[in-house]
Parts: sequence; C-alpha cells; structure tokens
Amino acid sequence: MKLLRYGPAGQEKPGLLDASGRVRDLSGIVPDIAGAALLPEALARLAATDAENLPLVPGTPQEDLRLGPCVGRIGKFIGIGLNYADHAAESGLPVPPEPVIFNKWTSAISGPDDDVEIPRGSVKTDWEVELGVVIGKGGKYIEEADALAHVAGYCVINDVSEREYQIDRAGTWDKGKGCDTFGPIGPWLVTPDEAGDIDALNMWLEVDGHRYQNGSTATMVYKVPHLVSYVSRFMSLQPGDVISTGTPPGVGMGQKPPVYLKGGEVMRLSVEGLGVQTQRVVRG
Repeated sequence: MKLLRYGPAGQEKPGLLDASGRVRDLSGIVPDIAGAALLPEALARLAATDAENLPLVPGTPQEDLRLGPCVGRIGKFIGIGLNYADHAAESGLPVPPEPVIFNKWTSAISGPDDDVEIPRGSVKTDWEVELGVVIGKGGKYIEEADALAHVAGYCVINDVSEREYQIDRAGTWDKGKGCDTFGPIGPWLVTPDEAGDIDALNMWLEVDGHRYQNGSTATMVYKVPHLVSYVSRFMSLQPGDVISTGTPPGVGMGQKPPVYLKGGEVMRLSVEGLGVQTQRVVRG
C-alpha cells in the first residue's frame, strides 16, 4: 500500500493511492495515518480493504491536490549521520564506529512539496535525500533479527541542513537540522511488501535540474534492522516515530567549491519506488 495524507496544512485527511494513481479517502476507516493505525494488525485491515469501494478524492496528487507529511502526530524524528561510506568520504570524515544519532525537531516536518525556508542569517543551507523508516510496532531493546517486524513502511525524506549551525558553531548538530521546514516527508508511506529491496534502492536529488546526488542504499553502512535495534537501546520507539537513515554523496557541502541554497531554487528528489518530492526554496 501507499498511504498518504492530503489536504491543507494542519487539516490533512488519511488516504491511499490506488492502482490508477488516484487518492482514495480513508477517513471512514481510520482517523489519521498515525499512531495505532500503523500497528501491524491495523495495516493488515487496511490492506484487506477494496480501494475501489473507497471515496475518490478530487484532484491529482502533487498537482492540484496537496499532500501533507505521510505520517501524522510524529512523536520522534530521529536522524542518523554519516551512514553512507561514500558520503563520509566526501565529508573527509571516517565511518563512525557506531551510528551517529541526532534529532530533527517535529516542528521541522512539512509536506513533500511544501516550500523549504532558508532561516534568517543562513549562509550554508544544504540538501540530503534520505530513506525514511516509519515505526509501526513500538518497543525498546529490539533485537536486530526482529527489527523489520517493527517497521510500518518507508518514505522519502529531505534532511535539509544548515551547515554553519550544524558544524561551525558551538553545540550539537541538532540546531542545524531542525529549523522550520527542514523535514519534508512523503509523498506516501510505502508498506514493506511494496517497497522492494531496501538495501538496493537508487536515490537522487536535483537542484534546478542539476543532479547533485545519485546514489544507492547499497552504500549504507548500518542497515535498517541494525538502526532500529540500535536506536531502541537509547529510547523506546512508538508507532509513527520516524528514522531518517543518512544520505549518499553529492550534498552541497561536498562540492568543490561548496554550493549552498540561496533562495529561488527548486529541489527534486526521490528514492526508488517511494515517490518524488519537489520543493521551492524561499528566504525566511
């Protein structure tokens, strides 16, 4: 299934994408794509629903029908740093001996095609296409062998980052990662049965038509089962929590010379089989 949330910001309704690429309304079945609706038994009930019997939502998704973040009421938005061997190399840093965890504040979350806002005073706003993992069944101290049973699905994330705030100034990475609009999520949550081989998904990002990132989850150092298990050692995971799993090379910081967003650009990005995001960059 491809689950989504559609409608004006803050008023999104639950839906799914049918076989013809049209949105079907799920409001009569679940209140939102969030919380208990992401548990395995709830997803099984949704999968058994005949999409053709659901109300058809007018409009074309991502054209005249806005899509919001594909998960609602996200409790934790967790990032993983330097998790691609080739991205660590372009950053001039060694592969971490264990996953690097940081926070993206939930106030950063936005729809897949909403504007990305450069913060006031920013000089190093950057892009990162990433595979997002959405937790279904919660837990803590999850065994790696059981980790995928805790995953509701996967999505595209743009881990927008302000490098000066993240690296050049005092403190942790978090303040460069969680600015408003720095977390576009979606367009849809793709359940594991349709997501393909998550260890071999192509991924790319373009700015104004120039392809900067062109990588694959194959170069991910710590794979999804390990990440879910590892993160659960330090915090309990709940349904709807999101883990953004790292980015391949090609970020602006890694260009020679570096390239950063100034305002007015258009970013397009995708992870194979999980949809495409398009964001206009605006000044705050």
